[in-house]
Amino acid sequence: MAHNQVNEIDEILKDLKQTPGFQAYLILNSDGIVIRWDQAGTQMPYQRAVQHAHHITELYTKSVRHAKELFEPEDGPVENVRMRTGEYEMIVSSLGAYTLAVFQQDGAKAKERGAGGAEAGAVVA
Repeated sequence: MAHNQVNEIDEILKDLKQTPGFQAYLILNSDGIVIRWDQAGTQMPYQRAVQHAHHITELYTKSVRHAKELFEPEDGPVENVRMRTGEYEMIVSSLGAYTLAVFQQDGAKAKERGAGGAEAGAVVA
């Protein structure tokens, strides 16, 4: 049965990599340790994946903590954190003991660059 689950995860990641604009993904365990990663085109070096994992873990932890302070408990917990930079858009989601971070091209930024540029921003959803 566990063998089938691995195949399901591989299929989901394969579909994710086929999505237009996909650049990379990281899967982290509850300690922020990278357990899987991949990048479109060339393989992301492990050291870069670890560096991203460190920043993602801090960002997600702080976002969850501050959202709890700002919003009522009835609003529910933070499920995703979405951040846009000059290079990419990053979406981080945590479920149970694992965190998935996906890097993708920012389609809105590409359109805005053509119309005059944009600032980096962050959205907590």
